[in-house]
Amino acid sequence: MEADVNEVVDLLKEKASPANAEGMKRFGINTSMALGVSIPELRKLAKLIKKDQQLSLKLWETGIHEAQILASMIGDPKQVTEEQMDSWTADFSSWDICDQTCGNLFDKTPFVSKKIEVYTASQQEFVKRAGFVLIAYLAVHDKKAPDQIFTPYFSIIEREAWDNRNFVKKAVNWALRQIGKRNAALNSAAIETAIRIIKQNNTPAARWIGRDALAELEAVSLG
Repeated sequence: MEADVNEVVDLLKEKASPANAEGMKRFGINTSMALGVSIPELRKLAKLIKKDQQLSLKLWETGIHEAQILASMIGDPKQVTEEQMDSWTADFSSWDICDQTCGNLFDKTPFVSKKIEVYTASQQEFVKRAGFVLIAYLAVHDKKAPDQIFTPYFSIIEREAWDNRNFVKKAVNWALRQIGKRNAALNSAAIETAIRIIKQNNTPAARWIGRDALAELEAVSLG
């Protein structure tokens, strides 16, 4: 499917659902620029369009919630630059755009490890979330990655477990759990990290991150 940005935006507007947009609010999604188009509908459209880096960039610039998610689905990770990653993460205004962009596109770029280091140290809530979401998705998607890719992330997770901001602490917790579900060795290291985080006992976030992760990690069966 060949389409320009205006045609795609018109298609999105045709599929708009105010009821869906209202429902998104219940999940803490920023709907100020949302049309209420479902993720399955966006994925159908992405399959028709296929990879189109230039259209992806133009869709992002519209600022429309669903257009930005679609942009992440059709972007080409081989053409994504560090500058694009920094620009888009700075634009994140909702956790779902952050997560979709990281899981659909950014975790497949050659800069992912470098950006994890940078973003997890950011003071901006959604940029920081992006760093930990990238860790989580890397743990899920890159089945062949060696353990040494992930072991340095335990210290980052432990370092940032103090952050009480909802969208940050949930991403820190997610990153720890996903690494710990890869194999027995990483599970053991993740459990040790969770215990150390609990012992920090300096913020409600650290206590929640550690205890919630520990409960899941100890229940994981890795055969």
